[in-house]
Amino acid sequence: MQLTSYSKPNLLPNSTSNPNPVFNSSTSIYCFSSLLRSNSLRFPHKLTASSPLHEENKLGKELKSEKGKGEEPVLVVRRPAMDEEEAIRSLVDSLKQEVEDDVNSSYSSKIDERISEIAKKLPIFEPQRVKIAPPVERPLKINLELALYRAKVLTRQFQFDKAEELLLKCMSYWPEDGRVYVALGKAFTKQLKYAEARTVYERGCQATQGENSYIWQCWAVLESKAGNTKKARELFDAAIVANKKHTAAWHGWAVLEIKEGNISKARSLLTKGIQFCGGSEYIYQTLALLEVRSKRFEQARQLFQQAVNCNPKSCASWLGWAQMEIQDENNSEARQLFEKAIQASPKNRFAWHMWAVFEANQGNIDTARKLLKIGHAVNPRDPVILQSLALIEYKHTSPDAARVLFQRASKIDPRHQPVWMAWGWMEWKEGNISTARELYKKVLSIDSTSDSAARCFQAWGVLEQRIGNLSVARRLFRSSLNINSQSYITWMTWAQLEEKKGNTIRAEEVRNLYFQQRTEVVDDALWVMGLLDIFDPAMDSIKRILNLEQPPDSKSKEHLSPSKKDESEVEKSDFNLDAFIRRKLYLDPSKLDGIFEDKNPKVHIPKRREYEPSRRAPIAVKN
Repeated sequence: MQLTSYSKPNLLPNSTSNPNPVFNSSTSIYCFSSLLRSNSLRFPHKLTASSPLHEENKLGKELKSEKGKGEEPVLVVRRPAMDEEEAIRSLVDSLKQEVEDDVNSSYSSKIDERISEIAKKLPIFEPQRVKIAPPVERPLKINLELALYRAKVLTRQFQFDKAEELLLKCMSYWPEDGRVYVALGKAFTKQLKYAEARTVYERGCQATQGENSYIWQCWAVLESKAGNTKKARELFDAAIVANKKHTAAWHGWAVLEIKEGNISKARSLLTKGIQFCGGSEYIYQTLALLEVRSKRFEQARQLFQQAVNCNPKSCASWLGWAQMEIQDENNSEARQLFEKAIQASPKNRFAWHMWAVFEANQGNIDTARKLLKIGHAVNPRDPVILQSLALIEYKHTSPDAARVLFQRASKIDPRHQPVWMAWGWMEWKEGNISTARELYKKVLSIDSTSDSAARCFQAWGVLEQRIGNLSVARRLFRSSLNINSQSYITWMTWAQLEEKKGNTIRAEEVRNLYFQQRTEVVDDALWVMGLLDIFDPAMDSIKRILNLEQPPDSKSKEHLSPSKKDESEVEKSDFNLDAFIRRKLYLDPSKLDGIFEDKNPKVHIPKRREYEPSRRAPIAVKN
């Protein structure tokens, strides 16, 4: 194919004025059609004699002439004749493709030149090669369980650094598990690192997308301890939104409201907790304690019974019930409840201590001393038990024996304020005023804003009042009331001081100040009627249990509890304390005094019984 009058620069008009022309199919076809109309394109197969098609026609004529001379016919393969429209179309397509290739190459070359110019102006930069570490395989889930248990043990042993290191490692492997954040936050809280604990809880809420109610609840308890009541309420609300069946959130919020004096709000929260979570020992126990505060002992007994039915191993429920019976002067029933509390939790330090205090108040000093020694044997790091034992020894033995126990308790926990305060009180009673002052100063140096500090200011004020330093005593009483303005004893002691001084008007002003600032706690007895719908749908049986259908002055013998019967009718307990501590605690009752003679007492831990093949029955083998 031959082009007679065609060249690329003249394909489009004004191509020189536009260095970057834009081509499309419609423009190209228009140009080529105009060329055809102006006869600028000539097609050789139609007009020239040297085209291949003309040669084939000539060859065919020659073959026909030779065939007429008598030779055999020869088949000739002829090319199909191409019409004019197809030729034009194929030519246009080929030319268009060539033009587009040339334009693209020229355009890309100009872009490359421009980029190269820009690159020359820039400094040489080579990206640093980063070695991508292979993905670390996550350990099995059982390793998380073991690590959490190990961290719990380390926290109990006050090895906080090791526990934190272990929990942070768990957090890197299992960031979505809320238990890691709860454990780490509690470890920081025990160290009084509230800021770190808040950070951990906030990070946990973000990692779990706010769906873990345990983290919200622990955070709320932390804010409650720090005194941020408003923030604590918001966090308790968030915990309940995350999970309405989270019992600890309902109970913790109710306890917060009780501390703030909102008894009706606390009752509402506890009843809602029972409604959404079902029976819970903690909720029933708290409701029972509210009933005890209101002197409704019969309703309290029923609630305590509900609590121990939910969990017979709940030592706190048994102890609360026993305290209620002591307040209602049912001593024999209280003693049986203390025995059940010990059986439910043999190593509970509160159970041994409260039982010992009860026996001491009843005049059973030897029994109280024995119970305290057993409690110290199973809880050697508890200073409260040694403090109570020291006071018993001071009253019934000698001050020197008490000093040894006080000194030992202060070494166990140097920051335990009641130990130092009790020691100071003993020294004051013995006439050692300077020693008592130093011990009171030690109490306040530990924490001057706690409830123990308020009691210390009051006791120190009494000391100064007795020796005649009335101005110092007034300042100490005022400091105590700045911490706890609801202390009836402190107000009345100050008023008595003014009366003895002869300032009757000032004494009356002090009493009036107490009644003016006193917080009245209003409690409604009708809340039980709303709670009955939650306990059980059998309303009649519940009413019979709580004696709600009887008049207030009527008494029925069949509804009296065993504690109201005569002591002769109450069955005596067959609980054997010595046999119990031998079987459960592996302690010898005759060697309890030796624990105090040893400077570093150790609790006897029984060894595992070795395997004895003779005890195992032989296995019968069938033939």
